[in-house]
Order: sequence, then C-alpha cells, then structure tokens
Amino acid sequence: MKNEQSSVPEVGNRVRLRAPIIGLLFAMGICLLTPYNNIYLQATPLGGGHFPLAPFFLFLGLSGLTILLQVIRGGATLLSGGELLTIWIQAVIGSGIAYTGFARTFLINITTPLHFAGTESRWQENIDPLIPAGLLPTDKGAIELLYNGIPGAREDSWLSMLGQIPWQAWLQPLFSWSVYILLAYLVMIFLLNIIVRQWIFYERMNFPLLKVPRMIAHAVSEGEGLAFFTNRFLLMGVLLPVILHLLNGLNLYYPSVPQMPTLLLAGPYFGQTGIFSGFHKLKLYFFPAFIGFAFLTSRQISFSFWFFFLGGGLFYGLLSLLGYSLPASELGVTFGPTITRPEEMQMLGAYGVFFFSLVWLARYHLLDVTRRSILWQKADSPGPEWLDVRISFWGAIIGTIALVCWYVYYGTAPLVAVLLVFSFFMITIVATRVICQGGLAYFTLTAAPMDGLIAFLGPKFFTGINALIAGISQKVLFVDLRESLMPSLLQAARVQRSNWPRGLLFSSILLTIVLSLFTSCLAMLTLCYRFGIRELQQDWAATTSIAVYENISRLMNTPPETGSWVFGFTMMGAVVMLLLVVCYQRLHWWPLHPLGYLTVYSSAMRILWLSFFLGWLCNALCMRYGGVRLFKKLQFFFIGLIIGDFSMGGIWAIIGLFTRMSYQVLPN
Repeated sequence: MKNEQSSVPEVGNRVRLRAPIIGLLFAMGICLLTPYNNIYLQATPLGGGHFPLAPFFLFLGLSGLTILLQVIRGGATLLSGGELLTIWIQAVIGSGIAYTGFARTFLINITTPLHFAGTESRWQENIDPLIPAGLLPTDKGAIELLYNGIPGAREDSWLSMLGQIPWQAWLQPLFSWSVYILLAYLVMIFLLNIIVRQWIFYERMNFPLLKVPRMIAHAVSEGEGLAFFTNRFLLMGVLLPVILHLLNGLNLYYPSVPQMPTLLLAGPYFGQTGIFSGFHKLKLYFFPAFIGFAFLTSRQISFSFWFFFLGGGLFYGLLSLLGYSLPASELGVTFGPTITRPEEMQMLGAYGVFFFSLVWLARYHLLDVTRRSILWQKADSPGPEWLDVRISFWGAIIGTIALVCWYVYYGTAPLVAVLLVFSFFMITIVATRVICQGGLAYFTLTAAPMDGLIAFLGPKFFTGINALIAGISQKVLFVDLRESLMPSLLQAARVQRSNWPRGLLFSSILLTIVLSLFTSCLAMLTLCYRFGIRELQQDWAATTSIAVYENISRLMNTPPETGSWVFGFTMMGAVVMLLLVVCYQRLHWWPLHPLGYLTVYSSAMRILWLSFFLGWLCNALCMRYGGVRLFKKLQFFFIGLIIGDFSMGGIWAIIGLFTRMSYQVLPN
C-alpha cells in the first residue's frame, strides 16, 4: 500500500523494570474487574474495542501524576514517555482478553451442548456422542451451578468463593483449551514479527489509534506535558464531551436534568421500498471520541469508510428496484456474527483478495525472510521486531503444525484442520490491518472464516466431528474481533524504539498474555458461580453460542446447499476488491481506499459511519482552507474530544462501581 508518513514524534526514553511490572499489575487488575463491571453492573465497558477505556484512563492518570511531579520537583520524572506507553500497551493487551476477546463467551460456549440441549434440538443425538473426552466439561452438577449460582455464595467473600468452585470438573477442559489458545497466540506473535518490518518500515503504515498516546508520551518526555494539556484547542475539545456526558450521566440518576441525545433514528425518513430502502433502519450515533479518531485518520480512508457504507445501502435499494429480493435462505449455514443477507457475502471474496494483495506487496520481504531462515543468515540492519525473524519463521511453522495436530488429536480431518487454521489467521491478519491502519477502535467481522470454506467447498466439507470442533474453536478466538490480540501486538511493535530493552518488553508481553488469560478465567468462574449466568443477563453470549451449535447440528444432519447467489456475490466482492487494489496502487488521483470496502457491511460501521463522515469533513475543510499549519493547531481540538470522552467514561465507570448503576459513554 502507499506510504503514509506519521507526524507524531518518536518517544526514545529508556524503559526501566518498573514499567513492565506496573503494566502487568494493571492488566491483571483490569482482567479481574472487567467481568464484574461489564457483566454484573452493566456499566461502561472497562475493556472493550481496540482503544479500551480502562488502559487509556489509567494512562492519563499516570501522565497527569508524572507532569505534576515534574512541576513540583523541578523536572524530576516519575515515568518516562516510553514507560507510560509500555504500561498502556500491556493494559490494552490484558483488556483484550478480559471480555469479548475471550472471557465473555468462553464458559458459555463450552457448556452450551450440555446445558441447553433439549428434546427438540436433537443435540443429544448428533452432538453429544461426538464430543471428545476432556474438551468440554461433562459434570452436569457443576454446569448447573455455573448457570444458577452456588446457594448462599453471595453472602461469602470473593476469596472464599475460590474454594467453592468445583475445580475437578474444569481442570481438563481448561487445560485443553489453554493449549489451543496459547498456541494460537504464539502463532500470532510469530506471524506479526515476520510482517512488522514490511508494514512499519517499508509501507510506512499510519496508526491513528496510537497518535494520542504517543503525543502525550512525547510531551511528558520533553517536559512539555503541562503545555500540552493546557493547549486552548485541546481544552475546547475536552469541554464538549464533558458537558455532553455530564448532563446525560446526571439525567440517569436525576431525570429532571435535561438530556442531550446521542442517537437519532433516521430510518423512518426512508421508505422500505425503492432506491433508499437500504436505509430504513439507519441510525445516527454521536461519539465525540470516534470523530476525533476519524480526523486523525488518513482522509482517503475516512472518506472510504462512510462512502462505501452509504454505497452498500444504495446497493440494497438498487437490487430491490430491479426486482431482486433474495431470501436469507440463500445463505445456507453461516457462522458470521452479523451476516443477514446474501449480498453481504461479497466480503468473503474481498477479504481473500485483500489478503493476497498484502502478500504480493510483501513478496520481496517474505522471500528474504524465507531465505535468511533457511540459510540461517542474520538480518543486515535492526528493525522493529521483538525476535530474530529466523526464530519467528520456524516458530510460525512449528506453531501452525502444533495447532493442526491439536485439531487432529480431537478428531478433525487433517485437510479440514489445515484449511481451517489458514482461514483463521488469514482473516485475523486482514482485520488487524483494517483496525490499525483505519483507526477503528470498534470493529466487527461480517462473515466468519468458516463461511468462506463453506461457500467455496460446500457444507458437506464440515461433517460430524469436523463441524463440531471447527465451530467451537472459531467461537473461542476467531469470530468476534471487537477485541483481538493481534492488533494490540502490532501497536505494541509500533510504539517500541530501538533503544528500549526488547528482551524485557517481549518477556513482559508474553507474561501479560499468560497471566491475563489465567486471571480472566478465574474472574469469570468466580462471578458466574457467585451469581449464576442466568442472573448476569448474558443474553447475547448465550444466544450467539446456541446459534453456533444450531448451525453445527444443521451441518451434521441435512445441511442446506449454499445458493448460487452466494457464490456470485463472493466473486463480485473479489472482483471489486481487485479493481480497488489495482486502482489504489496505480492511479495517484484515486480517491477510494480498499479498507473502506472491507467494512461496508460491518455492524461497527453502522455505529461509526457518521463519526467518520464528520471527522473526514472537518479534516478536508481544514486542509483545504488552512493547510498543514491549521491542521497542527486544530488536531488538538480533536485530541481533546478523545481525551474528554474517555475521561468521562472512566469517571462514570468509577461512580458505577459504587452506585451499581452506570451511564454508558462508549458502545458496548
């Protein structure tokens, strides 16, 4: 892809041992607190998305404390800018595991077959006999207590709860899935370590989500933190979300306080037939922070996001106008989190073509890595990698083989296992590029990796145990990418500098991943056995998990054939993406970025499209009439929107911990 220079100054201060320790403690604290806050209190999510609230709120607090000490003690620094970034990125990694990235659905996912099986579902006939020993919990008493809660547990302390959990029922399933999850995370790390030089050094990829933390860290390092936070444009930007969320938050507790709506329903203004029928459910969300991210994103990308979203709505209307009303039954069996119509299967072809375009752009780098790994030759110059690429090359191969062996051990056919693992990481790599380069703090997939294999190879490719293991494992890590480890790892690689201790940073990231995984499981088990899943209002997690097993059951019985329209739309998506990639690379005046097409049917864009439109419009007007000089001043206003939004989110989250009801600032 085209080079995108970043105007953010680098942070080069040293990183001492204190930073990884603090970051690890913050990550574990977020993992412990997130299930209680997000699920039980239903408060503003502490860990959610790819720019989570709790890590940035803590980052702001530590930055403010460091600046205060600099002022009081005449320049003495508690934490350097590099240390602040290290703490923040570790907390981001932990928060990505604490909720939707893993813990939110994991326990429900692996207990659904036994708890929700009924006589009408036929799961006991075609699913239960195929469950491999040790993969899922089988103790019905332990599972019932998980959903109903241990009697009298609410009066006990949280620590005493640990002794009441029936650990014997969980040890083997947790061990089996820990092996799978840690292998998948290791492969992600190795793959990222291979491609990070290509994306950061050669393609000069921009990272909009990193701009605010890096600017704050640089200001702290240069002793300019006070000047940064007292910038008049920044203060004006902070003021807007503070007033908005102060009024709306108070309205929750005191209804007499006036409220400022952040959601408008535009759908009623469009008919359900005609060219604009695709907009009859259109909603207008107002999130100041996401407007700020959109302003900091490349204009071409932010324009493409809202342009393709509106274009996708018009495409629905055009098909309706031409008399094509395609039933949802054409989809056959699908595992996509938001896919509802055959037209949305364009994304399967688009993702595939975009992935291979990334491989094509990186072909010389990948060939060089392969040659050096086979001949065991060291790289000529240091890069952004944590590890020697030779270790990553062989580690990725061995880790992938180990994952395939895990699938085969539990009964999956070798060919199915190989294609499944490939599709999982292909989709994850593309989603990582979309999230990090597009500045998408909130992102969802349209179609799942298994949907692509079913579309091309037919539903009979997944039969029996193949469908069962594939569906469960996909739900664990690779279908809901609102929180995912790989984008956080890429951002971690981008913020580190050559003079930082890479061995220490890499070790701290590995330790953060392992302990966050352990802490999240512990927190969720304790919460569920204390209150019971039934009372925790886990409707979304239960519904999506049940849907996975319903689809598995359909694949095992008489799976409906995928309609011809699905294959046609898949090929259409591939052709459109190929044209976009070629035009983007060859025509300097081309206004559309391929990333925009990848999000056209994402549920995230239904929430964020207006924010990207407003951010793009402000950016375009700023550059048109004020140029770079005005942009450097005005960017502080939009940074203020981000800081104000997240600061108010953190404040209301803290209030919610004590009042047991909380005003939600950010999308869940």
